[in-house]
Amino acid sequence: MSTEQPPPGERPEDDPFLKKPQEPPPPSGGSPYGGPPPGGTPPGGPPPGGPYGGGAGGTGGGYPPPPPGSPYGSDPYGSGGEYGMPDPLAGMPPLAPFGKRLGARIIDVVIVLVPLFLIQLAFGTNRYVVETNKGEDISEVFTKSYSGSGLAMTLISIVAYIGYDWWFTHSDGRTVGKKALGLRVAMLNDGSVPPSGAALSRAAVLWLPTLVCCACLWPLALIVSMLVDKPYKQALHDKVGKTVVVTVG
Repeated sequence: MSTEQPPPGERPEDDPFLKKPQEPPPPSGGSPYGGPPPGGTPPGGPPPGGPYGGGAGGTGGGYPPPPPGSPYGSDPYGSGGEYGMPDPLAGMPPLAPFGKRLGARIIDVVIVLVPLFLIQLAFGTNRYVVETNKGEDISEVFTKSYSGSGLAMTLISIVAYIGYDWWFTHSDGRTVGKKALGLRVAMLNDGSVPPSGAALSRAAVLWLPTLVCCACLWPLALIVSMLVDKPYKQALHDKVGKTVVVTVG
């Protein structure tokens, strides 16, 4: 039996390259995905790509190769996962390492922080510097930060940070920091640039808690969530936006 794939557009319905298993095969007995019956090989020999109809090139799992031009058109992570199921990372660009993501975020923070600080100096607002008097407790300091000019600067900061992240993410998936370090935000399901709604929800979860109440704890929670998440290294804002951050250059 020839191991060559049928020409594009001429694959028969029973072509094993088109099979897409939805659940692992049973531990014993015949395979529901065209595997050989117990104790023998189907007439004509095994189908191309293995008993479960793995894709061309050993990508495994029975999924057909990604179409030409797909943003997930390579397979740096190797073949399919256990039980003949597709590797969830197969066909994706390499996920961005933590160090590059952190570096890109620092660049973006500085880009937004500098003009905000200049606004504060020009108008005498006190969002970033709160003068404290002897005898004031933490509740009085917090009240001063979110009243009058402090409240105005907080609102300006929310618009600036969320607007910055939303605009660049839904434009081409890359903020200035990510572009500098060769990273891109992509939708998990197909690798496309996030649409406006996904980019906005992602930016809101990223920045709102940080700017309103949890400037120290929330960034730490985002870092921990990214480091422990498997297999896509999604931080909490990635989970909300259904995105991943990948390396593109």
